[in-house]
Amino acid sequence: MIERKMTVKSLAGLHMRPAGELCKKAQKFESRIIFRFRDKEFNAKSLLSILSACVQQEDEIVLVCAGVDEQEAAEHIAAFIETAV
Repeated sequence: MIERKMTVKSLAGLHMRPAGELCKKAQKFESRIIFRFRDKEFNAKSLLSILSACVQQEDEIVLVCAGVDEQEAAEHIAAFIETAV
């Protein structure tokens, strides 16, 4: 299992467009991909779950990837979260 603490850079947080892109990217991996925010866990493979988190710009989240391709998943998802606008 890989955990990475990161800051969301998107100007509007994880609103519809970046949430949709995040979901599509996460679904490409076999690993379980979630993020923790405000003491709750959210499924990165579910658009509704991502949107329900209400993550805003500069919020800190913890990305958690667990599974056979966890390293690759963590690198790709983290890079997206840190650079999405």
